[in-house]
Amino acid sequence: MHPNPQYRPRQEDLPALFVREIAFAGIFAGTPDGPRVAHAPVVLSEDAATLQFHLSRGNGLTKHLDGMTALAVVQGPDAYVSAGWYAAADQVPTWNYIAIEMEGPVRKLDDAELIAQLDTLSAEHEARIGIDPPWTRAKMNPARFSQMTGAITGFELRITAWRSTLKLSQDKAPGERESVAAGIEASGHGALAHLMRQLGEEGKSA
Repeated sequence: MHPNPQYRPRQEDLPALFVREIAFAGIFAGTPDGPRVAHAPVVLSEDAATLQFHLSRGNGLTKHLDGMTALAVVQGPDAYVSAGWYAAADQVPTWNYIAIEMEGPVRKLDDAELIAQLDTLSAEHEARIGIDPPWTRAKMNPARFSQMTGAITGFELRITAWRSTLKLSQDKAPGERESVAAGIEASGHGALAHLMRQLGEEGKSA
């Protein structure tokens, strides 16, 4: 997490919105085999108190996670910021980015909880892509579905700490911020430029 308090989200619900929108995280933990990270789709609970995910049984984290404290990191759009985009002299290049960290103890899910997680995950993302009718596991042979779920393990991280960084040039004057947003947009990172401008408008009305 960046130490500058200007890069903290003002809206309390913003980190959860990013987690739900991006829905993919790196899961980090120390293990007897050394530090490990796994990458997985995630489901944030409605009250933003827990984060569920599943891993292959062969993943280096799977056999260790139950009962451990882990760190989940969801990363949003990011882009290089050229010092040449600033009107002011004596600037240096930097990087704008969004990163949401969630820390907490992890427990293993039982089979019913794992299936519920998979149903929720597919329902949410089928709705996003707009397939009609959406895919559901009812389209699968139950024996094949059971075989495939037997190859993964579900987990739930109970979130005891959120640490969020939205580094979007908040430390710059509005004109400099727009110059950076324009440069980022021109370099092919329109989503990040949009977020910079949106954050700037919210700052004006705060």
